Amino acid sequence: MEELRSLEDLLDLQLEDMEIDRLLRRRETLDELGLYRETHATLTDLEARIAAVEVRRHDADLAADKGEGELTIAEQKLEREERRLYAGGLSARDAEHLRAEVSMLRRQISEREDEVLALIDAKEEAQAELEELQSSAAETQVEKDRLDGIIQAQWREIDEAIATHEAKKTEIVPLIPAELFALYEELRPAKEGVAAARLAESICGGCHLRLSAAERAQALKETPPRCYHCRRILIPQ
Repeated sequence: MEELRSLEDLLDLQLEDMEIDRLLRRRETLDELGLYRETHATLTDLEARIAAVEVRRHDADLAADKGEGELTIAEQKLEREERRLYAGGLSARDAEHLRAEVSMLRRQISEREDEVLALIDAKEEAQAELEELQSSAAETQVEKDRLDGIIQAQWREIDEAIATHEAKKTEIVPLIPAELFALYEELRPAKEGVAAARLAESICGGCHLRLSAAERAQALKETPPRCYHCRRILIPQ
């Protein structure tokens, strides 16, 4: 009778462990976890793209500023040279040379204006892209925070349930003989978490195979009873 009571206690322990295992699997496979990982990866990619665009915008900004400065200097030089040309008093040779210089400066200024406009366009494009990426990142961060809140709430609920079952285990374990408990703990990892099962109508609740009359009789002779097929500990009904 005492042995049977120990086996029933062992079955109670098995049920608690199975529930803990189920809760742990649920904890690791929440639907929101997959979505959270995807959202985190998206946010990481957006942050990398934002950093790259910020560098591009910064470089374009510096280049545009430099170009505008050089354009201002060239325009000021053109203005001086034109004043000299129109003031007169130059020899024909010097006037011809100055006209060539003015023509070259006008051509350079025209080319520089095109370059500066292109740089300004590049800066504006980078700024527009940056704002779009930052907006997407902000929306993704909100979604990530939302998922994190759901996950944390579910984890708290699961952890509380696990703690309840662990407390019940603490009450059951002292009721089980040390050797029986050691066998149970040894079998559990190799038996997908199920080391003890009910034997009902000659069917093992662990492997779900039927034991013949001879196999059942032999199993019940063992201490503790063991399934002929899967070698789990059996608790007779």
